[in-house]
Amino acid sequence: MIAGVLLTPFDAAAILIVLAAVLGYANYRILKLPPSVGLTIMGALASLVVVALDRFLPGSTVGADITRFITGIDFHSTLMDGMLCFLLFAGALHVDWHEMRRGRLPIVVLSTIGVVLSTVLIGGGLFALCDVLGLHIPFAWSLVFGALISPTDPVSVMGILKRAKVSPTLEATVAGESLFNDGVGVVIFTILLATAISGEPFSLARAGHLFVLEAGGGILLGLACGWIAFRAMGSIDEYKVEVMITLAVVMGGYALANALHVSGPVAVAVAGLLIGNAGATYAMSDVTRDYVHKFWSLIDDILNAVLFLLIGLEVLTIPADPRLLLLGLCVIPLVLMARAISVKLPLMVMHPWFNLGPLAPITLIWGGLRGGISIALALALSSGEARNALLAATYLVVLFSVVIQGATVERVLSWATRRQAALTVDP
Repeated sequence: MIAGVLLTPFDAAAILIVLAAVLGYANYRILKLPPSVGLTIMGALASLVVVALDRFLPGSTVGADITRFITGIDFHSTLMDGMLCFLLFAGALHVDWHEMRRGRLPIVVLSTIGVVLSTVLIGGGLFALCDVLGLHIPFAWSLVFGALISPTDPVSVMGILKRAKVSPTLEATVAGESLFNDGVGVVIFTILLATAISGEPFSLARAGHLFVLEAGGGILLGLACGWIAFRAMGSIDEYKVEVMITLAVVMGGYALANALHVSGPVAVAVAGLLIGNAGATYAMSDVTRDYVHKFWSLIDDILNAVLFLLIGLEVLTIPADPRLLLLGLCVIPLVLMARAISVKLPLMVMHPWFNLGPLAPITLIWGGLRGGISIALALALSSGEARNALLAATYLVVLFSVVIQGATVERVLSWATRRQAALTVDP
């Protein structure tokens, strides 16, 4: 309800799309920043403008109206049962299967053991920080934050990696690790969230059982859906129908996964990987391949634009508590340190069997940006003191990741390349 008008789901979607389009246009014409960076900054600026209006214009209720609008959206259903499956499928379509197979060992290890290690490190660190700041966040909710902030988003980095001329195997490893750590992170997040909401003691055995059941079932369902789509698309040559088939795989596969109580995110990621590689090579014509990739690229851009806008506007719903700001600022180095440990430790253990090269650690650490997936999971949390703290921390981590890391990753990789060349010449 805004100013006495009842907002339907269509109205809410229309408002968000119009805002994303207007701010996206302004960014393209004025700021000329990458879309994710521009929309994050402009969403934050829009929040500041609303706060200023309420403070300096007597009787202004803009902030209250927008807050009611934001809090009236059912984020859990919208994001967990909607946007998430589209984002993961779109990301999976662009991962090179052949190059990913070369880096399959680090991809599997980093996207499983690495995510679990990162979740525990961040969760433990956040719990300690909250205790120091006088914010009473249960340990289970701290682990939930560790799970939602651990997945990385390679979209902004992939173009930079191509220009930096890293090895194709390292490039595919970054993309593959990000794809699978998204799915694994969502599974861990779902398990930990259920534990946090129920208030029951955490059981490692039960969590392990649920993880195997959800992830394993998701992989099997994704292979089945992807194979059916592959056979159907290979039997025709009509790009409109084939694009609809990919859409059916995402929506139907995700709904079926929920009904079967297996991981929908893992299922659509596996299906996208199969369709984006075997399907694109053997079942699609050049015209169909072009339309499928452009369609899903557009879907990905639209959803990310809405998510980055939402996280900026969501600031209005967070209480003005200086401790939350301080918590978010302290969490930034915590997340970077946890990422460094969860990357370097597995790479050191794997070194005798597989070596990605000297640029791998800095590429995976500084190039491990947080983006749409983390925002979607944070927004899907239920209301309460824990949500405010976790949302504030997520906002500042994503803001730093997109604006600072995203803007400097190319220079950091160039510096690392020159440094490595100098060490090679003069050992």
